Parts: sequence; structure tokens; C-alpha cells
Amino acid sequence: MTHRIVIVGGGAGGLELATRLGQKLGKRGKAHITLADANLTHIWKPLLHEVAAGSLNSTENELNYVAQAKWNHFEFQLGRMSGLDRERKTIQLAATLDEDNRELVPARELPYDTLVISVGSTTNDFGTEGAANHCIFLDTREQAERFHRKMLSHYLRAHAGKGDNDQISVAIVGAGATGVELAAELHHAARELAAYGLDRIRPENMRISLVEAGPRVLPALPERISAPVHRTLQKLGVNVMTGAAVKEVTADGLILANGETISASLKVWAAGIRAPAFLKDLDGLESNRINQLVVTSTLQTTRDENIFAFGDCAACPMGNGSERNVPPRAQAAHQQASLLVKSLTLRLQNQPLPSYTYKDYGSLISLSSFSAVGNLMGNLMGSVKLEGWLARMFYVSLYRMHQMALYGPFRTLLLMLSDRIGRSTDPRLKLH
Repeated sequence: MTHRIVIVGGGAGGLELATRLGQKLGKRGKAHITLADANLTHIWKPLLHEVAAGSLNSTENELNYVAQAKWNHFEFQLGRMSGLDRERKTIQLAATLDEDNRELVPARELPYDTLVISVGSTTNDFGTEGAANHCIFLDTREQAERFHRKMLSHYLRAHAGKGDNDQISVAIVGAGATGVELAAELHHAARELAAYGLDRIRPENMRISLVEAGPRVLPALPERISAPVHRTLQKLGVNVMTGAAVKEVTADGLILANGETISASLKVWAAGIRAPAFLKDLDGLESNRINQLVVTSTLQTTRDENIFAFGDCAACPMGNGSERNVPPRAQAAHQQASLLVKSLTLRLQNQPLPSYTYKDYGSLISLSSFSAVGNLMGNLMGSVKLEGWLARMFYVSLYRMHQMALYGPFRTLLLMLSDRIGRSTDPRLKLH
């Protein structure tokens, strides 16, 4: 019987793994590859802040799983994982409902010989009172589009003379990469909206507050990166507040731990991550306090060698003697997907599996059209700091590398040409 590999989660890592395994094993009939995801389409998660600001039209940058499966010799199953039976080697997929709440796809089971879990992460609000009710998270395309609609509604009401005032206030909790990039992108969007005639709210009247509990923005990156980013945000008029922990979120804004209040009609929570709740105690698999599945250096779960996990949903040792876990970054998921292509091929041959060691190739932060800052790291050049146009080009290349892994060089080149042509005929900002 053909070996059955089931991959749960079609994020960047899971989709890349399914695509490459389909080309390597599925095409030759050496294994049957199945990808399961709760959505029909994929969009690269680091782009969601651009979707929220309207700088990116998500429908033009999404990938359809059904088509990708056909082109790359794997099977796609629509459904959200709801359970696991390790003894019977099956996973349960919950029923999928349509927009009228009718059953579109029934609940069902999928058998596996090897299971790979790559369901990513969600935003962690740390149980902050009111955050779940009053903040928008940016974990999914739907959430990003919801924020964009709310922001655009403010501008349209003001343009029609129906708004309460001619300003808009946005509070972003968390000054990691998502929060910083969203703040800059919103400032860019304010300029574009005014240029298109929605100028009752002037760019300077979009009040953006970036609130960080830690001592500086981009706390996970070196200070030589965070310092120029902080200065650029301040030049753009963003109210950057560090050392400011949020105690409560209300309908009208934020209440800080020191009692200070920040008024905001739109609130985004972009601080912290955790793995999906269903992974906690999933049929006896070991998990940590933020629901990540604990894995060994081979990316196998500690209590079942037939189950692998990688990306943000896995607590994986860093390697090289470090006691820390691999950080939840896109480059880590890409590295782990590449390793698993080799590992699962070796597993079919009953060969020993290689161990994963995290390699940090640096970080890049985009400040919309205004600037970009980052550092590249390598064995030959050490750590090189980048700023401005060059950093921006490297940042854009990250998305092109993602497309290359999914589409191949030729189709990626066609997509680049299509994007170039589209920029000359489409609005620079999504206006609906």
C-alpha cells in the first residue's frame, strides 16, 4: 500500500512541503500526499498588514489550494482539524459550513502513515480584559479585510459629511514586526486616500499609537535595527509608546497599567503568539504553555515518531547547544520544510533522519514606501546592516522566494510582470 503522508495546515511552510513532496514523491507514486486546510486559498501571512491597510488586494495575491494540488501531484482536503486518534492513525476534520450556515463538507476522518502538523500560530492576548471583544487580530485574511473595511468606512462617512469628526485614531498593541509595519503602512494609506479625494481626514489627522510593553520597538531584533525604525516612525507622526503595558481594552480605547488612557476608534492587537488551542493535550502529545507541540531535533513529536510538527506550532530546540527554542519566524518554517522534504523521503527508505539546526539569516522590516531596515547574516560576510532602497529590495525578494518555492521560476517571472503591469492600471490603494 502506498505510504500516506497527511499535512495539516496550508501556511507558508505546510504548502511548500506539500508542493515539494508532491513533485518528489507524489508524481512518482512513491507516496500519497494530502494537504488539509480550513480555507480554500492561501495568502502569505507577512502580507496581512498590507491587506489591512489596503496596499495589497488579497484576491490578486492568493493561491488556490485545489489548483496547486492538481499542478503538483498532491490531494487537497477542505476542513479544520478537530481531533486525532494515534492508535488508529487517523485525524478528524470538522464539518465545513457555507455562508448560510449549511453543511458544505461533512465531518470525516483521514488515515495517515505519517502526519505533519503545521497549523501556525494565532495572536496571544494574554487574557487581557476586553482584548478579544474590542481588538482586531491579524491572523487571517478575513481579519485583515475586516480592519480595512472599518478604516475605509471612517473615510467614506467623513467624505459624505456624516462622520463625527474629521480624524481617525488607531491603537496598535505590540511593536514587533507586524505592529511596526502596520503603523507605517497605515500612514502611507492615509496619504493615498487623501490623494484620491477622501481628504476630509487629512494624513496628519490619522492618529496612530504604537504601544509596546517592552523597553523598545522590535524587541526580538538587535537595538541597532530597532533604533532607526523608532526614529522613522516618530518622523511619520506615529505616537510610539514603550514600557507601556495594556491593562484593559474598551470600546473607546486602551487603559494602560499606569492608569493612562489612549483613545482609539480602531484597535489592533499584534503582541505575542500562541499555537491553536486544539493542540493542547492532543491525544496525549506533549505541548507547552502556549500550546506548541514539543518536538525533537528531527521535528518528530516527543511521544509519537509518526507525527511531525514544524513552524510556529512546534517547540523545537534551537540546536548548537542552545537551550532556547527556534523563534516563530517565516525563515524557520522554510528551513524546516526543506529538511522535512529530505527526512520524509529518507523515512520511506527506513534511513536515519537528519537533525534540524536553526540558521539565522537576518531580519528585514518594511516601513512601507518610506524606508526599510534590516540585517543580513552569513558565514562569509558576518552581519551586514541594510537601510533604505537596498533593504526594501531585499524585503520584496523574500516574497518572490516564497512564490518561487510554490510556482517555480517561470511562473514567478510571469507574476512579477503581471504585478508590474497592474500597478499602471489599478488604484494604488484598495478603495472598496
